[in-house]
Amino acid sequence: MIRVTAWLAATAAALFLAAPAGSAEMIKCRLKFGLEGWSFIYKYTKGEGTISCSNGSSAAVRITTNGGGLSVGSHKVIDGVGAFSQVESLDDLYGTYVELDAHAGAGGAADARAMMKNNVSLSLAGLGQGINLGITLGAFNISPR
Repeated sequence: MIRVTAWLAATAAALFLAAPAGSAEMIKCRLKFGLEGWSFIYKYTKGEGTISCSNGSSAAVRITTNGGGLSVGSHKVIDGVGAFSQVESLDDLYGTYVELDAHAGAGGAADARAMMKNNVSLSLAGLGQGINLGITLGAFNISPR
């Protein structure tokens, strides 16, 4: 579990640092969120969050994830935080990100993920609860609430 979390955190940092530098008009945005879901070969998670950007814009968002792989369990992420690579507009953050998720936990656990959508990267971290084990490939969807 600790090695998986460390690997995911390192991957998230690498994706975030590898994001292309932009012009002075680029903004930085952060996500605060909570998720809850289950998996049994198919994985489904839903939740809500808030995106806040350096230019003062913000938005309430709906989050869903789905995918498949070798996975079983139920889980909840509380007090989740995320960092996006720089973008021109908050609207650039909506859509579907490709997600590779390795997870293992019983009771309390840490959750870390890294994902991409076109030129936008998103790294997530949070505290988790539940009993789960597996690896999945899927989609992480962010839409306006």
